Amino acid sequence: MEIFNDFSIKEIFTCFMVLFAVIDIIGSVPIVVSLQQKFGQIEAGKASLTAGAIMIVFLFVGNKILKLIGVDVNSFAIAGAFVIFIIALEMILGIEINKTTEAKAASIVPIAFPLVAGAGTLTTTLSLRAEFHDINIILGIVLNTIFVYLVLKSAKWLENKMGEATLSILQKVFGIILLAISIKLFTANFAQLVQNYINF
Repeated sequence: MEIFNDFSIKEIFTCFMVLFAVIDIIGSVPIVVSLQQKFGQIEAGKASLTAGAIMIVFLFVGNKILKLIGVDVNSFAIAGAFVIFIIALEMILGIEINKTTEAKAASIVPIAFPLVAGAGTLTTTLSLRAEFHDINIILGIVLNTIFVYLVLKSAKWLENKMGEATLSILQKVFGIILLAISIKLFTANFAQLVQNYINF
């Protein structure tokens, strides 16, 4: 089948790492623990599966929405690069640009959405289509969904073992990686837009 011809370990790993950095589930462990204390036991399976499903659905439906409003994938990818850039700055500098509302529910809201499959994640998911094949993005999403499940199941244990200082360092490291990814995403798609304009 043609879809398997597009299979690439390198692309899967890159998609996984990009989404892993954006989702930042490790950095969200203190938030998850706080929500557990507030709302009781969080259903890790339900939350992770819902988040994964949202990302996969948006990967395909999102593109149709773009076509409907007349926006090409490259332009959306550039917009996504700016969103990723802002998220990276938040992670590196420890500032809050995007103000989040107080949680009112548990497993699905706000864990699955918007903590895992939030605006930044969905924008990134669709932006990846400008660079990678669908099958590899889907597998990257599936791997992240599994990882999110494992973290949600052991959030309290992770916080106790890693400590606040380690979590903070990890957040900044992934922030720098995310910053580099946003710049690459911007330059690649901006160059494609310029090329399309010249050819037009």
